[in-house]
Amino acid sequence: QGLDIPNELFLALGLVSLVENLLVVAAILKNRNLHSPTYYFICCLAVSDMLVSISNLAEMLFVLLLEHGVLVMRPSIVRHMDNVIDMLICSSVVSSLSFLGVIAVDRYITIFYALRYHSIMTLQRAVVTMASVWLASTVSSTILITYYHSHTILLCLIGFFLFMLVLMLVLYIHM
Repeated sequence: QGLDIPNELFLALGLVSLVENLLVVAAILKNRNLHSPTYYFICCLAVSDMLVSISNLAEMLFVLLLEHGVLVMRPSIVRHMDNVIDMLICSSVVSSLSFLGVIAVDRYITIFYALRYHSIMTLQRAVVTMASVWLASTVSSTILITYYHSHTILLCLIGFFLFMLVLMLVLYIHM
């Protein structure tokens, strides 16, 4: 039914993704020339992508430890841990998609309102935008995982992905 990916490959891809995103975050934090709203959005995207990698790696290790009998837990605790990890994965994916949309809108403003960009996209507005994305991602994923029924999560994520895709396409076509 599912795609069987060897654990070693999954682990290697997760670690490569983690290192790449760590390098992006380090470069933005270290270089003062990159301290602007656009790069803060890119940094948030890298952090959310790192969280996807970390969450997937944590889930894989958790499952492997359970399967090999290294971890022994009651089924209710295993379910609770699975829900927490699923919430982290869902929140990270939603925030990644959201930051892609935010970056697209930021680029749109940069191109079409170049002379007013710095008055439109202030640091305060960027911080509010970033905090809103993180908060909305966390709340929505918590609700989706808590009230999980059949394929609700998958349909919501697909719908959100399609919405963000259409938003980015419309913005880029208009440019």
